[in-house]
Order: sequence, then structure tokens, then C-alpha cells
Amino acid sequence: MEATILTTIQNHVQIITLNRPEKKNAFNGEMIEEWVSALEEAEKNDEVHVIVVTGAGNAFCSGGDVGGMTPDQKPLDNKNKLWKNIHRIPLTLKKIDKPVIAAINGPAVGAGLDMALMCDIRTIVDASKVSEGYVKVGLVPGDGGAFFLPPIVGEAKAFELLWTGNFISSEEALALGMVNHVYSQEEFMKKTLELAKQIASGPQVAIRMTKRAVRYSRTMELEPALDLISSHYAIIKETEDHKEGVKAFKEKRKAQFTGK
Repeated sequence: MEATILTTIQNHVQIITLNRPEKKNAFNGEMIEEWVSALEEAEKNDEVHVIVVTGAGNAFCSGGDVGGMTPDQKPLDNKNKLWKNIHRIPLTLKKIDKPVIAAINGPAVGAGLDMALMCDIRTIVDASKVSEGYVKVGLVPGDGGAFFLPPIVGEAKAFELLWTGNFISSEEALALGMVNHVYSQEEFMKKTLELAKQIASGPQVAIRMTKRAVRYSRTMELEPALDLISSHYAIIKETEDHKEGVKAFKEKRKAQFTGK
């Protein structure tokens, strides 16, 4: 049987491709297992500086495989299906301080959209649409939509999207801040990988510490946030990349960072 997750590495960028195109990349238990493993391996691999997640075929991810769901399960079984299986993706991503880009190559619906929102940066094909479609099948946002969406679009707009399940266009998603860039189908992966490679060629210690600072600051007061960043700053000042950056600035050339 073909793998449900495909991975390739190029120029320090690991591309993780959701590979169930016949199901619009709806995930099942097998895909979740392979997806978590791919993320963990990318985190451990020093050759990987940036992670890109995309979908095979003409969809990013249509959420959970509804056709494969088991009916009439007990409440605890339903909870554990999320907590012990599907929720491993956001919980794994939370531990990763490398940049993660969602390349939304087609529709992203329900948990599929949430899987994109939990990444750090999002690009999207111009003809794509996205939806928090849970309400259409009488469900609550089971994969973190209630957590990830409001900080991006604001609470009132999040309620509207979650309560209606309406599809929105790539341009509206851009206007709401749900995605960073909209690209044509022809240029989509090229432009997305250019962005990924630019980040991957940067000073990696500084980039990863910046991600930590941004994420931690969500739940911190100003004083501890500044205390944290001052510690990061002191460490970064001693890195080879910082020294190279200062030297390149003085010599009016592009810095050549090594990730050290």
C-alpha cells in the first residue's frame, strides 16, 4: 500500500505531502501516525531548517475521513480518537521551533483548515477556498479551530466562520490574515519554496529563538517576555551567525549563515 505521507528534502527544506488524493487528503489513523513521524524526524534532522506541509492532487486536506468513521462509539472512545490520535499533530507542532509553512494547494476544510492554521505561515493557490465546515455536519471544531482561528481573525469573525461553515476565497483569507500569500497555480510551489529557502538560509538559532519568543509571549506578561528575550539576545550575540551578519553588514555584502 502506498504511503499516506511523502517526504523530500531540498535546500534544507523538508516537504511533507499528505498523500490520499483520491480522498482529497482526508486523514485516517494511518496518515496521522505517518504525519507525526515525519514531523518528529524533521525536528530531529539538523539538515532540515524549514518544514513545508502540502497536499497531493488538487486539495490540501478535507479534514477527517468521514466515510471511515465508526458510528455509535462511546463518548470516551470519541474523545480518545481526538486526544490520543488526531491531536498529536498540533501537540507535536507545538514542540517544533523550526518554521513550518502550510502550502494550501487546494481546498482546506474543517480539521484540514485547522491543520493549516496551526502552522506558522500559510500560502494558498488563488483558486482555492477554505472553510471551518464542522457545523455543517453538526460538530464542534475538534482539531483546535477554536484555539487557532480567533487570534488570527479576531473573535467576532472567528464565531462567524465557525458558526456558518461558509467557504471563503483565497483573497478573503488573505485579507483576514489567514494566509500570507496568494499565488497562481503555475507559480504556487515555486514561490512557496522560494520563501521557505529564504528562511532556511537565514541564521537558524536566531530564527528558532524568535519563534519561541513569539509563541511564549502569547501567555506571558510584558516583564517575563522581555526577560526571556534578553536571555535569547545574550546567547545569540555569541553565535557565529551574528558575527558573520555584523561583518557582512560592514562589508556591504550578503551574509553567509551556517546555522551556528
